[in-house]
Amino acid sequence: MANSGNREYKSDLFSMLMQEKPYALETYNAVNHSDYKDPEEIEIITLEHGVSLSMRNDAAFILDMTANYYEHQSTVNPNMPLRNLIYYSEDMKHWVDRQKKNLYGRGKVVIPTPHFVVFYNGKEEIPDSVILKLSDSFSKYCDEPELELRCSVININPGHNDEILQRAPALSGYMMLVGFVREYHSDMNLEDAIHRAVDECIKRGILKDFLERRRSEVEKTMTLDFTFERQLELTARDEREAGRLEGRREGIREQSIITEQERSRADAAEAEVKKLREELEKYKAAAKN
Repeated sequence: MANSGNREYKSDLFSMLMQEKPYALETYNAVNHSDYKDPEEIEIITLEHGVSLSMRNDAAFILDMTANYYEHQSTVNPNMPLRNLIYYSEDMKHWVDRQKKNLYGRGKVVIPTPHFVVFYNGKEEIPDSVILKLSDSFSKYCDEPELELRCSVININPGHNDEILQRAPALSGYMMLVGFVREYHSDMNLEDAIHRAVDECIKRGILKDFLERRRSEVEKTMTLDFTFERQLELTARDEREAGRLEGRREGIREQSIITEQERSRADAAEAEVKKLREELEKYKAAAKN
């Protein structure tokens, strides 16, 4: 399926939340066990540019010279370190240009420290947290890679990382909204499920201000989110089925080869036995004479 790993429509609901500085700040504090107070200290850098239409990160902002890259994923993606390397490189190129830094001068150019996090809310079971490393994608193993990037995958499904979710109401509200959509979608079409889920969240005071202000955009975006998620699920299923089919075909080919080899060995053994019998008959005839 063409372009199955990208979302051309960016931004999604998670991006919309993280582009609002108070939500970004509370999420940062929850993840880093910090206590920053002023949302205006955050500099949003998401969507200022992009490597391509489909190669944009979900959320990025600078706080206290730390460049934070937040993504949400509904499927486990081993390529996040490589993607984050591209995001950070592009952002630092623009940051250096804006700051008018001289990369060829004698003075050291100080750049924001990167921090990469993926919030996972998929259906596949994973631990509370996982570290993905860029070096895992290298074609040759290195004991001490000269270039490394570590990306933390944080599971935000129910029963995981409750402390983070309690400290980040926007993140918790996002998960509850997604959960309602998944629940209602089992009995109704996607658009109706999203509409009902938004109603339920507003009724319960979950992301109430945000959803009332941006309801139309949220519903449209979530329709695309869930359509993309379903596309990923179907693509993964098709790839697994293709893999199983190819495995069966390979097994048949291997079995065919094995059968042919066994047939050849059997023919050779039969010829050897025939030859021995002929020689034995000669010996018997010679002994009679």
